[in-house]
Amino acid sequence: MRRRGSEETTYWLSYSDMMAGLLLVFVIIIAVSMLHAKIQYDEKQNELLGKEEELLVKADELDKERTIVTDQKSKLDEQAKMLNAQEEALAEQGEKIAIQEKTLKEQHELLNKLEALMSEQQQKLDDIIGVRAELVEDLKNEFQDSELKVKVDEKTGGITFDSSVLFEYNKSTLTDKGKEFLAEFLPRYADVLLSPKYKDNISGILIEGHTDTDGNYLFNLELSQKRALAVAEYCLNEKSEILPEGQLEALKELVSATGRSYMNPVYDEDGEVDMEASRRVDFLFQLKDEEMVREMIEILSQE
Repeated sequence: MRRRGSEETTYWLSYSDMMAGLLLVFVIIIAVSMLHAKIQYDEKQNELLGKEEELLVKADELDKERTIVTDQKSKLDEQAKMLNAQEEALAEQGEKIAIQEKTLKEQHELLNKLEALMSEQQQKLDDIIGVRAELVEDLKNEFQDSELKVKVDEKTGGITFDSSVLFEYNKSTLTDKGKEFLAEFLPRYADVLLSPKYKDNISGILIEGHTDTDGNYLFNLELSQKRALAVAEYCLNEKSEILPEGQLEALKELVSATGRSYMNPVYDEDGEVDMEASRRVDFLFQLKDEEMVREMIEILSQE
């Protein structure tokens, strides 16, 4: 009986030791596990701290990049505004260019019309100049062998003779000699101007009286007017019987008279006023459309 009790006691002691050993093993395992976990935790913590530092660095870099991006965006916005302004300016310039092109086109069309009109008027003027040149030549031929001693202007065809042939000094009444002069001059003059070759081209005949530069302007103006009128009255007076009725009536529709005082004196070779030559009467003819054509050409030239 004692041995059995001793054996049971030994058995429980062995079982208790075994359990204590197992418990120690579990404790050691748990301790090792906890240590290992602690080590892993510390490693993870350190790793997390490193990651946080990296994140802080990345965040700082990101802030810098964000600042750069913001600056770039601002620059891009400014550039976009500039581009928009340039586009608006280009659009405005485009509109201006379109308007200018339209204006230039209109001006070009107008210029073409004006050039065509000027060419037409120039042709008319050339025709008139041709008629004038022929008329001047015929007048020169008519009077070159005459004893009347009249002067035919090479360019205008104006005929000039000294007032001393017609009037006494400072007088406006035709002398008998002056009447004889006109009675011989006028028919020959009318035969040329009223010939079928020229009569349709003549628009007017102007009788101009001129004086020398002595005396005041108004006195000379009145004297020159009276002399021009005296010549016109004698030439167109039916009682003068200088011209046949047909030519007389034709001249009445063409002749006008005016005085120029001393506004257009004659100068000698030394540039001095030739008093005797300045006292004169001029017969000037005008061609139809001549003044109109000249004015038109001047206007077109200005345009």
